Amino acid sequence: MVDAVRRPRRLAVLGSPILHSRSPALHRAAYRALGLDWRYEAHEVRAGELASFIDVLGAEWLGLSLTMPLKHEVLPLIDDLDRVATLTGSVNTVLITPTDGGRSLGGFNTDVAGLVRALADHGLTRAIHVTLLGAGATASSALVAAADLGAEGVDILVRDPIRASSLAELGRTLGLTVTVSAFDDLARARPTSDLVISTLPGGSVLSGEFPPQLRRNVPLFDVAYSPWPSALATSWQEGGGTVLSGLGMLLHQALIQDRIFVSGDPLIPLDGEDDVLAAMRGVLSRDPVEG
Repeated sequence: MVDAVRRPRRLAVLGSPILHSRSPALHRAAYRALGLDWRYEAHEVRAGELASFIDVLGAEWLGLSLTMPLKHEVLPLIDDLDRVATLTGSVNTVLITPTDGGRSLGGFNTDVAGLVRALADHGLTRAIHVTLLGAGATASSALVAAADLGAEGVDILVRDPIRASSLAELGRTLGLTVTVSAFDDLARARPTSDLVISTLPGGSVLSGEFPPQLRRNVPLFDVAYSPWPSALATSWQEGGGTVLSGLGMLLHQALIQDRIFVSGDPLIPLDGEDDVLAAMRGVLSRDPVEG
């Protein structure tokens, strides 16, 4: 590992709300395992505040993790987008690189790979049909993840179907057959889907319930992890179904973020990456989600 990587650096996760974030614990565990003198924090940054936050960062800053509501807001500030961030229009990772004229901001999306890897941990590596809840920044990543899983069709359920027009267009660009409907139609959701992915914020409550057959037979991946279980996860469990929380996605997308922070490339594994991942998993197991 080169000296430039080993010197003290600062990083942080930004968003609002942010107090619930498990990212600091995960990244600190990774840096201990890697022997890096890096400091990782959490900062409350609301919509409209991101540019001013970045403007005052000193030379010691190496990178940022972004959560809601900043994954779209950061786009005009980015100098270079990676392929996945360009495709999804969503950035959750910023790499800060010094240049002769100051610095350059690289934008990456690690949510897609994080979601795919989290599902693989549970043996789910293929889904021909996916039901997707929500139309925010994470929904675009979930849609690309569905395509990576081999999906041919995706049903998108949202509060306001008009808001899902760009998401539906992305799905068609990916070669998917896409339908969009309102949450009012939950009871009529396709009961034969292979996977349901919810990208709704933690604490969201739906007015209806999915069909019993769907809840009983189809796994739910809920990207939320606080508060936990979510109302949707509770409904799924009460219906006898399988529920996966967003902690797996958080874990794997954080690991890929650290690849970026160390080497600048999401595809280059960390030194001793298996041990790093084990250290990060240990943090989650020692600090369980509170309901």
